Amino acid sequence: MPTASIIVPAYNVAATLGETLDALLAQTFKDFEIIVVDDGSTDGTQDILSDYADDRRLTIIRQRNRGLAGARNTGIAAARGLAIGFCDADDIWEPNKLAVHVDHLLDNPDVGISYAGSSLMDDDGNALGLAQRPRLYNITAAHILKRNPIGNGSAVVIRREVFDQIAYRPRSEKVRDWYFDETFRQSEDIECWLRIALTTDWIFEGVQGLLTRYRINAGGLSAATDRQLAAWERMIAKLAPLHPDFFARHTDAARAYQMRYLARRAISDRDAGRAAKMTREALGISLRPLFEEPIKTLTTIGATLVLRYGGAAALNVLMQPKEQKQ
Repeated sequence: MPTASIIVPAYNVAATLGETLDALLAQTFKDFEIIVVDDGSTDGTQDILSDYADDRRLTIIRQRNRGLAGARNTGIAAARGLAIGFCDADDIWEPNKLAVHVDHLLDNPDVGISYAGSSLMDDDGNALGLAQRPRLYNITAAHILKRNPIGNGSAVVIRREVFDQIAYRPRSEKVRDWYFDETFRQSEDIECWLRIALTTDWIFEGVQGLLTRYRINAGGLSAATDRQLAAWERMIAKLAPLHPDFFARHTDAARAYQMRYLARRAISDRDAGRAAKMTREALGISLRPLFEEPIKTLTTIGATLVLRYGGAAALNVLMQPKEQKQ
């Protein structure tokens, strides 16, 4: 049995899947398996996978489309490793990433969720000069609810025991357990992380370094904000009964952080109206982000004002040479 399993959900990713798999196969830590879950692709994804069919380190599973959460659940069910990592099929792991996380988990038996920072790249794989640099230590459920320090789903490696502890099977499921909630098509990550934090004693802890290259898809960011916000609110409604006092204390501030994040996404997409709306709503819900993270909050407010009254050209000048996207 391998020490680690790497799960790669794949849906219509023919353009990037080969690069992702090549990076995973080049990991310096060699005791691993890769499980690619083709989630009902209709492009050339299967053709790309055929090039790797003879590699014994890979297992390829094909299923009808069940979404990202469903692909991950299928991968977890098939995984044999003691540690399980995820890499979306358009992201890249640095060569030493798996080794760093395996060592972290082996050296810290109370840590169940290991993660690291990520550098950001564009659709074409070009570095943006930006990074997600998350909080690494003393992570509480409140931190996860408000700021999700893991950052993205390709940044994390988790003990198998953690998933065993949160497994459940809805009545509609006849084949395997669920770990991620497949009724979510957005916010499935934070729903799972928060459920772990609220129902188990496992520690979330990060390691130094930017060990994932995370792809930012250009365009259409603001168009998805309504759906993303709706999914986030549904996540709150689902989990609130687990710990009513916790959610009563932290939901307003967390909602303000979520609005600020969506405002920043709208700024990145140069959607002045949406950015202004989200920034205004964030400030109206709670001022906690302003006091807890004043620089980032004031930067968001300033960029929103420049975009609204000066236009995209003025914002482009202001943001050179570095643009904040999260």
